[in-house]
Amino acid sequence: MSEQTAGVAATAVSVIMPVLNEERHLREAVRAILAQEYAGELEVVIALGPSTDRTDEIAAELVREDPRVHTVPNPTGRTPAALNAAIKASRHPIVVRVDGHGMLSPNYIATAVRLLEETGAQNVGGIMHAEGENDWEKAVAAAMTSKVGVGNAAFHTGGAAGPAETVYLGVFRREALERQGGYNEEFIRAQDWELNFRIREAGGLIWFSPELRVSYRPRPSVRALAKQYKDYGRWRHVVARYHQGSINLRYLAPPTALAAIAAGVVVGATVTPWGLVVPAGYLAAITAGSIPAGKGLPVAARVRIPVALATMHMSWGWGFLTSPRSLAKKVIASRRPAVTAGEPVQAP
Repeated sequence: MSEQTAGVAATAVSVIMPVLNEERHLREAVRAILAQEYAGELEVVIALGPSTDRTDEIAAELVREDPRVHTVPNPTGRTPAALNAAIKASRHPIVVRVDGHGMLSPNYIATAVRLLEETGAQNVGGIMHAEGENDWEKAVAAAMTSKVGVGNAAFHTGGAAGPAETVYLGVFRREALERQGGYNEEFIRAQDWELNFRIREAGGLIWFSPELRVSYRPRPSVRALAKQYKDYGRWRHVVARYHQGSINLRYLAPPTALAAIAAGVVVGATVTPWGLVVPAGYLAAITAGSIPAGKGLPVAARVRIPVALATMHMSWGWGFLTSPRSLAKKVIASRRPAVTAGEPVQAP
């Protein structure tokens, strides 16, 4: 190991966690952080939203058990507000974002710190590796890591290391976060994309690497998955209006499919049965796509993959199509200009 690498490996790190109703996974997620194979000083700052389960109790236990763990309040429950509160309460030069249902691989932080040094990036991130604990979650995980489910999104399906528009979660240089004033709290979702957009606009590099891997626990029910993907679609349309030119065919596929299926059902029911070819073709496509996606899974999980795929596609499409223009106008009005090196730091 070179002297430079050894020096980088000792850099102190702050891990920030926005949590809300995470009693099921919070303890496991924090344990994965505290058990990191990393030589530098480490702190964990948990931003607590108004949970209705045992999240606060579990967080208090974690604080008592390890002096490296701290909590800060997040009364709004909103993710970007939680992130900003945790950033403000943390103190180290590298900031690692982890969610309450994300499990870091053992060398995640050490690898990320090394990549920051090697690439000169302001933020690095890797693969969101969905893993389920029961048949439904395993089906969702298979859908979320297949191209038929999420297209060619590298942080879901993998890919070559290189510059990226955005990355999953992220390991930041604190100076980049503070220069940009943290997260824009108007972005209830897609706040990562918006912050990374400002970092890139200021000349910073965002770097994706498949070396970085976070195990992610999928939503536990059809209803929860539908809400998650409806919100994704809703906020992706906000992003498209916020930054013209950021949309691509992958993002247009779900709303296009939803509109075509709805039209096919209406035509099939009122004009000609041939209209039903469209929804039938979609069902055939996701059923066929679920076969390779479910390889190695129990039968009970494999038969649920088409349901997971349809829920993701249709909910995302519905959210995109029904995203109000007024929401985009509100967000655009809150636009923060990118701040380049040498300019005054913005307040979070």
